[in-house]
Amino acid sequence: MALYSARKGFNVGLTVGGINLNRGFHVIAGPCSVESAEQMDAAAAVLADHGVRILRGGAFKPRTSPYSFQGLAEKGLELLAQSARRHGMISVSEVMDTDSVELVAASVDILQVGARNMQNFSLLKRLAKQRKPVLLKRGMSATIEEFLLAAEYVLQGNDNVILCERGVRSFETLTRNMLDLAGVALLRRMSHLPVLVDLSHSTGRADIVPELARACVALGAEGIMIEVHPDPQSALSDGDQAIALQDAANLIDDLTPWIELRERLESTTSHAATPAV
Repeated sequence: MALYSARKGFNVGLTVGGINLNRGFHVIAGPCSVESAEQMDAAAAVLADHGVRILRGGAFKPRTSPYSFQGLAEKGLELLAQSARRHGMISVSEVMDTDSVELVAASVDILQVGARNMQNFSLLKRLAKQRKPVLLKRGMSATIEEFLLAAEYVLQGNDNVILCERGVRSFETLTRNMLDLAGVALLRRMSHLPVLVDLSHSTGRADIVPELARACVALGAEGIMIEVHPDPQSALSDGDQAIALQDAANLIDDLTPWIELRERLESTTSHAATPAV
């Protein structure tokens, strides 16, 4: 199986805000939930200073418990967009249902579909009518084929789709989910869509993210998504998997030589594959 759009050679240059997500290696980072203007500005300032171009933040939060923090809704979108613009970044946030598509699209640059909504076909069909890029996360129990077919719903009218592996459920208890790097390799072979890896939701912990980030560079993924918070211990959601600002800065800086090595190897391979005239 391969995506229709991949077979036709589409989406080899998905560009948003001047960023070509099919080229290079990109870091999407920011808090799980937008909590305050101060929190978002603190995170955006550090991330932008270390080359991050895409700021994430949840305004509508689908939580397992109805008693958990549900997000700041429209106010959260406003704070996210303001911080992103102030620091020269673009923004991404989750859209929860068909009723909120236009509201979220009016504020952010990339619309995210969370794992729980991967097969919300009414939502996917509505997003097919949008022009803004859609970041689609793999469902927690979805096969690769189901994931690609979900993307196909959006591709019926919107070519700007980004695939995001975020781990699947397993019997392992030391991580939140099981990160499927084999699935990432398959996705890159089966489509021309950018493939990102959500290292925070897939692991549920911050300590092993640096090693996995390097693995994603080596694997050829187009980027990673990580949750970063000025004070993880006080985070209103998913504090255990949030990375402190300085640790995030170190992680991003430490990735630079790995990214440069990949670029050199890709350049060498490209030149070697070019026949002499």
